[in-house]
Amino acid sequence: MTSTPPDQSDPASSALGLTAALTDDVRRFLLASVSSIPYLEALLLLRSQPGTQWSVRQVAQRLYVSEKKAQELLSELEAAGVVGRFLPDVPQFRYQPATQELRRMLDGLAEVYAHHLVEVTHLIHSKTDKRDKWDKRAQNFADAFRWRKEP
Repeated sequence: MTSTPPDQSDPASSALGLTAALTDDVRRFLLASVSSIPYLEALLLLRSQPGTQWSVRQVAQRLYVSEKKAQELLSELEAAGVVGRFLPDVPQFRYQPATQELRRMLDGLAEVYAHHLVEVTHLIHSKTDKRDKWDKRAQNFADAFRWRKEP
């Protein structure tokens, strides 16, 4: 019995990242742990030079984001156990996964992202699109109970 490969012309297959390389573990990690493309880019930037200590300004310049946004990203990465903070004169951050399991997951994620950038970004964007729609629906529901003055 032979299996047929997935239909590459199927937009749902490629848009949702249903390729063999995007394993369930990586997909789950992306959906649960990666909040945005800039977050992923910051993670991969620090991972690309694991011995380097990065200032907020350096990360901001490399990612083309504000220093405030870079600080937010680095704080999120620190809270997630991906980077360590060092305090010489100004805070510096270095790639330092808290566990070997996390390190292996991030290595796998980097490999998948290098070869399947479109699928990964679509998956991350689909998550944020759904969250935005939910937020709008919740606000519309709350607005329905608002008292309005009649003219």
